[in-house]
Amino acid sequence: MQIGKKIKRLRLRKELTQEELGERTDLTKGYISQLERDLNSPSIETLFNLLEVLGSTPKEFFDDETDDQKVVYTTEDQTVYTDEEKKYKLQWLIPTSNEKEIEPVILTFEEKGEFKQFEPSPSETFIYVLEGRVRIVLGTEEFIATAGDSVYYEAIDSHQILNAFAGRTQLLLVATESYL
Repeated sequence: MQIGKKIKRLRLRKELTQEELGERTDLTKGYISQLERDLNSPSIETLFNLLEVLGSTPKEFFDDETDDQKVVYTTEDQTVYTDEEKKYKLQWLIPTSNEKEIEPVILTFEEKGEFKQFEPSPSETFIYVLEGRVRIVLGTEEFIATAGDSVYYEAIDSHQILNAFAGRTQLLLVATESYL
């Protein structure tokens, strides 16, 4: 087991520098660096202190499954929701997207399809139009994007996405802060 690698991963997830972690644990930046490179081993007391500051329990830390990061997701990992009334299908591309900072989905509209209207939020949205044409309503402004176009906006106004094509429209949408 690479204890140092796991400590470093936890530190980076907490957005702490080695110096900041050292200050919070009464350890030096140099010692933290040695631990992360597996050049030194912490005592049990020091390790437990580090884990407390890093927001992990010993069980979580030593559980081998938490070290495995899933990188490739298949169609079996995806979840699909269809709204027959509003004529759209929402396909979550990764199963844990609501636990992440970004949420990637494929949004498919049938003719005259429309996605729900959202209230203003601090989220950011990126859209890539795969096929068809989409209308984006941001507050009182409207924008049209066609296949091959990219869209980016901060959701500080109420907003909605609608199909602006006499047929099927499909887009890749990536939003922050569990927008969907």
